[in-house]
Amino acid sequence: MDFTFEVLMNTRNIFKGIIETCSLNEVNKIPEGFNNNIIWNIAHSIVTQQLLCYKLSGLEATIPTHLINRYRKGTKPEGAISLDELHEIKDILNSSIEKTQKDYSQGVFKTYTEYTVSTTGNTLSRIEDALQFAVIHEGIHYGYILALMKALKK
Repeated sequence: MDFTFEVLMNTRNIFKGIIETCSLNEVNKIPEGFNNNIIWNIAHSIVTQQLLCYKLSGLEATIPTHLINRYRKGTKPEGAISLDELHEIKDILNSSIEKTQKDYSQGVFKTYTEYTVSTTGNTLSRIEDALQFAVIHEGIHYGYILALMKALKK
């Protein structure tokens, strides 16, 4: 699982770089033809990883509930986020993966409730499946972020 965590951390570092190079207006803007924005995709990736890994293992997520409620599957941007919320999201990008890796190595994830993901139809049956799917999920959203960034430059 070392490689899986390495890929997740690298993707999170890319997301962090995007947050650091885009303005607050840019991360909040929804270009014509899109239904969400850069920051929603980044925060949604964090929330999804937490729900797939922690909640389906019967554990409490390690991120604030208000972020889960705002960025979980089925949500969309409710308006522009503040600079404080942007910093909050940036601060948990890497720490949430570091905590998951530590918990994984310490055997915290003992049980898992099977879950079939809607995007690919795959059934996750154990924590390793959830972590590997998180890599794919974050890659999908990274691609979407790249499309959003291109649309913002038009």
